[in-house]
Amino acid sequence: MRNLPGVLLIGLLVITAAPVVAGQGPGPGTQGPPQFLVRATSGDAPIVAARHGLSIVGEITDATGAVMFLAAPATDTPGLSQELDDDTAITALEPNRPVRVPEAIRPRLAQSTAAILETLPDRTIIPYYGRDVWRGYAYQTAATLINAVKVHTMLAATGGGTVAIIDTGIDVNHPALAGAIVSGFDFIRNQVAITSDLGSVSQSTAAILEGARIGEPMQAARVNQSTAAILEQSTAAILEGEGLPPAFGHGTMVAGLVRLVAPTAQIMPLTAFTADGDGNVFDVVRAIYYAVDHGANVINMSFSLQNWSAELVRAVNYANVRDVICVASAGNNGEETLVFPSAFRHVIGVGSSNNLDQRSAFSNYGNGLVRVSAPGEGLVTPFPGGRYAVVSGTSFSAALVSGGAALLEQLAPGIEPNNAQEALGRAKRIGEDMGDGRIDLYSALQRALK
Repeated sequence: MRNLPGVLLIGLLVITAAPVVAGQGPGPGTQGPPQFLVRATSGDAPIVAARHGLSIVGEITDATGAVMFLAAPATDTPGLSQELDDDTAITALEPNRPVRVPEAIRPRLAQSTAAILETLPDRTIIPYYGRDVWRGYAYQTAATLINAVKVHTMLAATGGGTVAIIDTGIDVNHPALAGAIVSGFDFIRNQVAITSDLGSVSQSTAAILEGARIGEPMQAARVNQSTAAILEQSTAAILEGEGLPPAFGHGTMVAGLVRLVAPTAQIMPLTAFTADGDGNVFDVVRAIYYAVDHGANVINMSFSLQNWSAELVRAVNYANVRDVICVASAGNNGEETLVFPSAFRHVIGVGSSNNLDQRSAFSNYGNGLVRVSAPGEGLVTPFPGGRYAVVSGTSFSAALVSGGAALLEQLAPGIEPNNAQEALGRAKRIGEDMGDGRIDLYSALQRALK
């Protein structure tokens, strides 16, 4: 049974040696002194902090202990790690590490952005489940390939419940997302209000993106290695000169693809990454607990961590036992490897395939990492400022699968995560190294209805 929204179940102690500004967390990057996630009982937490000369910034406690976020003194204290490791009041210890949005690393696309965009998507505005969107977005090849359109019409499955998206900021005012957003949290700024990535660029650049020029010819502006925004010609020329952060719009683009598959599901925006694609384990762990405690049914995690994190495992397990379906991207290094949380047992790890049902050259693979795949090349999705973009990467494949999980939530409310994995595993085989294969939403929902 899921706990009621708002019930506080696990705590995070944020501890630092430096003075703390009220309301501010440790920040997305772990620059400066080493930082640690430490678990101790709530009673021992302040004693542990005082013993090592550290300050508590914030905490959430549960019945078994507390998670603490630690920062070493400004000049790294020799032997601090060993000190903490030897402290018998500490039941678990790990360093806080950076986490990256994968498209901000180095995706290797199977084809150039120019080739993808030889024919711009159909920009005819059509109604789509209560919103006005581009036809080229609503009826793109990937949606047809995974049978999204078929289940919308034949099974009346359009999505239920809430999908929490742990990512960069989301443009909650984008026309394609109108009416979809429920209250979330910004863990970068420690505030309830959600801002899009437009707040991360200069005022002049934000004005360029927010100002549409009606009737002007459109063209693609390559804004990072895996994304081409579809903009007015004059806007594109200016924007390419200005440049954008490497993960700009990532959360908006992920949210758009969740809503493409599950157009009547709700979106809970949880900002744990900057527009540069930077985040850390602490903020991700906080976001997972927040999602579960505030009623999310599905958690989309389009990011990757190279090394195992015990606290991340605990957070995922916390979600799993409360019947929250966790979905994560497999990463874009084109390797047979393990990255986390995609490789965790209770997470649906998602790789990328192309529209010919072949593994994308950039997609990580391996049955220890990938449970299913979904199209991840040349997808059309919303972009900040009310615009659209063509994107590639496993982040966007994961978003399609999260949308599929929201369809399952509609037809089988409260479906257990293992049953959701089994249903989504009724997929088309595309190779021995891509798990159960490319998702088929019609087969998945038919399975869930049995």
